[in-house]
Amino acid sequence: MGMHRRLSFLLLLGLCAPGTFVRATALHDLPLVVALSEDAEPGTRVAEVTVSCSNASGSPNVTLHGIEPNHPFNPIAISADPTANTTFRAEVTLRAGAEFDAHRVNQYTLTLRAACPGEEEVEERLFVQVTAGQVLRCDAPFASAGGDVVRVPADVAPRSPLYVVLPQPLGGLTFRLRNQDTPLTLTCQGLVLAPAGGFNPSKDTQTFKLEIEVTDRHGHNCSGAVTVEVLPSRRPSVTFLEPQQAVTVPEGTRPLEVVTQVHASGDNVRYAILGPVVPALFTIDEVTGEIRSTRRLEVAHTRLLVRAYNALHPADHATATLNITVQGTDRRAPSCVPAISVSQVPETVSPGSTLVTLRCTEPPGAEGCLRYTLEGSPASLSRFRMEGPQLQVNTTLDYDSEAVAAVGFQFTATIVVTAGGQPPPSTRVPVLVTVTPVNEFTPACPSGATFTVLETAAFGSTVGRVAGSDRDYPPDSLEYSLEGGTSPTQPFSIDTRTGEIRVVGPLDSQRHKSYRLKVRLTDTHNDLDPAKRWSCLCDVAVRLQAVPNQAPVCTPDVQELRITAGLGGRQPVTRLACQGSSDGAVLAYTIAGGNEDGRFRLEGNTLFYLPDDLAQPRTFVLLVEVWGGPSAPRRSTMVALVVHVTPRSTPVPPSTTTQLTTLQKEPLVVTRTEVTWQPPAWFVAVLTISSALLLATLGCMARSLLCSNRDPGKLLLDKSSWDVAEQRGSEEERGRPHTGSPGQFDGRAQDPRTGRDYLFNSVTGARRWI
Repeated sequence: MGMHRRLSFLLLLGLCAPGTFVRATALHDLPLVVALSEDAEPGTRVAEVTVSCSNASGSPNVTLHGIEPNHPFNPIAISADPTANTTFRAEVTLRAGAEFDAHRVNQYTLTLRAACPGEEEVEERLFVQVTAGQVLRCDAPFASAGGDVVRVPADVAPRSPLYVVLPQPLGGLTFRLRNQDTPLTLTCQGLVLAPAGGFNPSKDTQTFKLEIEVTDRHGHNCSGAVTVEVLPSRRPSVTFLEPQQAVTVPEGTRPLEVVTQVHASGDNVRYAILGPVVPALFTIDEVTGEIRSTRRLEVAHTRLLVRAYNALHPADHATATLNITVQGTDRRAPSCVPAISVSQVPETVSPGSTLVTLRCTEPPGAEGCLRYTLEGSPASLSRFRMEGPQLQVNTTLDYDSEAVAAVGFQFTATIVVTAGGQPPPSTRVPVLVTVTPVNEFTPACPSGATFTVLETAAFGSTVGRVAGSDRDYPPDSLEYSLEGGTSPTQPFSIDTRTGEIRVVGPLDSQRHKSYRLKVRLTDTHNDLDPAKRWSCLCDVAVRLQAVPNQAPVCTPDVQELRITAGLGGRQPVTRLACQGSSDGAVLAYTIAGGNEDGRFRLEGNTLFYLPDDLAQPRTFVLLVEVWGGPSAPRRSTMVALVVHVTPRSTPVPPSTTTQLTTLQKEPLVVTRTEVTWQPPAWFVAVLTISSALLLATLGCMARSLLCSNRDPGKLLLDKSSWDVAEQRGSEEERGRPHTGSPGQFDGRAQDPRTGRDYLFNSVTGARRWI
């Protein structure tokens, strides 16, 4: 075909959002995307397409094809453009009943095919993306026409959750039950609960339908229905094994004695007495079914109604009838002396010992002899026995055992004395046995009682705890004491209750390396007799750990040295003279600063220079830190070394050419340390004797000179020679360099403004930063 028969399309796509119009050209492979909310109503315009034909012979044919079957879009609607005869508009709209769910289908792919009369067909693709909406939606099958169905057994517990209404994971939802003719409950959280009294245990299926409306905070709502089908229960019903019982009890039965017990089968069975209500002669244990008397019974006949029911389903119950007859008896019973037995025995009482012997008399008309039995708790029955009328000890009564302590060191029992007859009369004799303690064991010392304490420990510091032991009850009830008390030779005390040893005096590791203490352990409260106590002596060792009490002292702490770099191996520079604490601890040395390029090395207290290719004279300022011992905190001393290194080929400049630097006057804080020497006593004595001998010698020489007849001229000559020698010595002394010359530093200080350390000359004021 020619060019006049080809169809030219301009597809302009407009979004359905208000105020938005999308225009696109008829290009192949150009996807057109439209966003559509899942809340869109049927009939909503999804897209608008403008079709331009080359002639106006007729309207174009535009068809819509979808990849997804049963897509929710209407066929294309064509309308003419009033402004142009060859332009037409095609609309894509939603069909009636269209529903979207972005969680199931989030995109539709549509194909638009258009052809003008006598022209070729053009095809374009349209992509419709479905986005999540804001309208509240209820999930299926709850929102379906028939609603959701829940099946539960009839024996479900009361107020049990049966169904949860969760339309969407949104907050602020309100749930309302439209129909009120139901025993079920709907909570504000959307939970459907079983009735408070449970379901009726019917054999038929029960059906309850609930119509529920859900509303969010914006006023949007949705509704649905749920049907609860209650199925017949498969659990066994509550049934009495013996619906009719006849019980006979003797007259004089005391309160709270067991009369009889009923049994019923079923789940979660509980018991209750229905009647008679007045007078209330009996009570029943709701769990075990034991029936007890509430008062002393007289001769009477009572018809008792007892109900057994399921605790979770009270409607499931059964009733039993008990005919209780109180039969009269002879009131005379054996008479016993004593009527009550109270005894106190030590824990060391041997088995077989008799605690009490009853003297009982038979009532008139009694048949046979008296019988003695023992009633009580298992703990009492295992430790005592009856041998005729005698109550005897069966096993040992260990006061120090946990079992005896659990019953409070007291055992209670009842001796029942029964005579012959029908029913047999009996007498009950209460028994109370109290076990008293006996101090049997000696306290034991702990093993390896050795403690270590710093010699600088403060007053009241804890050294350690002596943990003694004692097997008598109460366990480890001990008092602690220190043999010899507290003294300068034993600067410790001990807590009498806890056994903690504390420091109460000065400690010196030079005088005492360790202390040997004698600690006495004495038991308490282990016997009725307070004077019966046992004790033992324990050896406790306390070792003193030495602590350096001062930083090392180095003399001098500032040195200025000059060396000439040699060839070969390392070259010694100086040896530091430092003295540590009095305990003789080994000192440690390290270069803290100024060791540039590692030219210096410390081995012990000796500083070595490592020769290298030094070309020009150079000055190094080294800081050496000296400390002693592993004490905390570490106490150290800093030594400053000013080392002038001159290469071997470089002449050493004379000291008189030292360049002086005039510093700006500013406040200086100078710290000067003066070393004093205190000679020992023997040195003072030797010096005194030597001085006396010297004075005596000089006196003798003077006397010899005065007494000799010497020539005055010779004396004058000798005097002149002495003057000449003295003058020569003065000249030599003036020619020797002074120790305080400008070329040396004799002090060290810290700049208060910058905090840096420096060396200074007290004569010239020259400084050198470290």
